[in-house]
Amino acid sequence: MSSANPATETSNVVSVGDHIRNNIREYGMLIALVVIMLLFQFLTNGVLFRPQNLTNLVLQNSFIVIMALGMLLVIVAGHIDLSVGSVVGFVGAVAGVLVVQMHMNLAAATVICLLMGAAVGAWHGYFIAYHRIPSFIVTLSGMLVFRGLTYAIINTTGNGSSIGPFPPAFQVVATGFIPDFIDINPLLNLIGVGAIHSTSILLTIAIPIVMFLLSWRSRSVNEKHGIDVEPFSFFLGQNLVIAAATIFIGYQISSYRGLPNVLVLMLLLIALYGFATQRTTIGRRIYAMGGNEKATKLSGIDTRRLTFYTFINMGILASIAGIIIATRLNSATAKGGDGLELDVIAACFIGGASASGGVGKVTGAVIGALIMGVLNQGMSILGYQTDSQKMIKGAVLLAAVFIDVYNKNKG
Repeated sequence: MSSANPATETSNVVSVGDHIRNNIREYGMLIALVVIMLLFQFLTNGVLFRPQNLTNLVLQNSFIVIMALGMLLVIVAGHIDLSVGSVVGFVGAVAGVLVVQMHMNLAAATVICLLMGAAVGAWHGYFIAYHRIPSFIVTLSGMLVFRGLTYAIINTTGNGSSIGPFPPAFQVVATGFIPDFIDINPLLNLIGVGAIHSTSILLTIAIPIVMFLLSWRSRSVNEKHGIDVEPFSFFLGQNLVIAAATIFIGYQISSYRGLPNVLVLMLLLIALYGFATQRTTIGRRIYAMGGNEKATKLSGIDTRRLTFYTFINMGILASIAGIIIATRLNSATAKGGDGLELDVIAACFIGGASASGGVGKVTGAVIGALIMGVLNQGMSILGYQTDSQKMIKGAVLLAAVFIDVYNKNKG
């Protein structure tokens, strides 16, 4: 009769300390987000966590998260895109012309805007990938060109300052909320809970359950293949904390008007890009290219085509953000998206992406975007002027990159 070897079965379970040290960047950013949120909750006397402010936090920063997903891939590939703010304004202006002035079918106008963003990304990607012009120069040129085109469109076809308003149907994604299909308020009233958006709270409860099941599956696969995993007690505690935070925030939002449509879109994109970066061939190739382009090319991968596709992807996500911002403001303006590239790039670097490429995670970019969003929201509530906000965000960005470079040199 043979007995299992306990050492073999637990050899890939590392201590809590080792697990945290191996993932210090992700935990560090998550802790920073929590600290910043609690700090502003204290400084604003509890205003930050009010249902309306949490909803506004989502509405005002969802497009930063969406663009950070594309910017993450660009940075991981070893490049940068300085044009995204101008592309946002340009696509918003095009949407204004198509929908407001030409009265085009909304679906057709949306497709054209997305294709326009893809074309801009292809324009950048072509010169970067096939002519080896540094991405900094190409996208800096794009920032100027497409900002100029935005001004030209607004001045030529608009009233000199904006194009609008957009029809309500075109604003559904940016400003609408999911419908309430189920009413559980009679049941909630029995336990002393006030009125709430029932469908939203049910989805809020479902999200951490799905996240836990996916985390469990990933942990089981890692254990099966002998990859280091955290102790089960730490794994369980970590997921319980995440679930509690998710349900608290979801409850607050559900007690106002429910989950915004743009939040649902954002979550779907996060899940899609999380899967693409971790589970698909093209995702792994982008990381390999950013880590060592020459070695990747020698392994038979067409790095030029990969770079080209990466910038097309960035252009499409920028166009989605452009539509969201224009419809949320109910007008396309010449300054639409102005300076937005700072928040998007900062979100990726703050979230742990390496300035030298090859390193970065979707979850990190999302956390970085949330940090930028909370900073924006908190400083606005406290009445900070724009100049002060920019200085603080610039200092946070420099600190994040400094920590990344310091840790790399130390290692």
